[in-house]
Amino acid sequence: MGDDRDDPAVYWVDPKMRGILPLDGFHLSRSLARRIRSEPFRLSLDEDFAGVVEGCADRDATWINEPILAAYQALHRRGNAHSIELWEGDELVGGVYGVTLGRAFFGESMFSRRRDASKIALAYLVVHLAQTGFELFDTQFLTEHLARLGGIELPRARYQQLLELALSGSDARICARPLPDAHSVVQRITQTSKRA
Repeated sequence: MGDDRDDPAVYWVDPKMRGILPLDGFHLSRSLARRIRSEPFRLSLDEDFAGVVEGCADRDATWINEPILAAYQALHRRGNAHSIELWEGDELVGGVYGVTLGRAFFGESMFSRRRDASKIALAYLVVHLAQTGFELFDTQFLTEHLARLGGIELPRARYQQLLELALSGSDARICARPLPDAHSVVQRITQTSKRA
């Protein structure tokens, strides 16, 4: 990451405690379930990757500088970086993007220009990752927002064990199937959270 938008340097970060969002542990409140069922937004996969990255960088302080932006665009062209977009008509109002490697998804950033947009994006993403063969959703750090949605922190050694497992074997394919519908998202999260 960069220190700020104008910093030309890129720094690698390996925190002692690593954030992940368990694919079977997403916290879905009743109000968020109702909001998802009401389908307030159209969702898409990889329809506007650049728009999502730009939306994530559109804030007063950002770690997304020009070298990082160029790297993500190159990864997207290679098929290793993907985004979920939320639309209100023709306007991009939220989204999340990340990098895939093996059966791991490395969530990079998200943004929201409407109420609950980032929460809805994450709910769809968690279900979609589980349905397309992923095992690990890396969030790097644990924020209050992610913790409320079920995110947890793991010590570096435990995280690296999970990462090694996710990188072994065949690759998951995020584009192998379309995004789930609203009913499937709510149903799957409800079922998996009861089993967890």
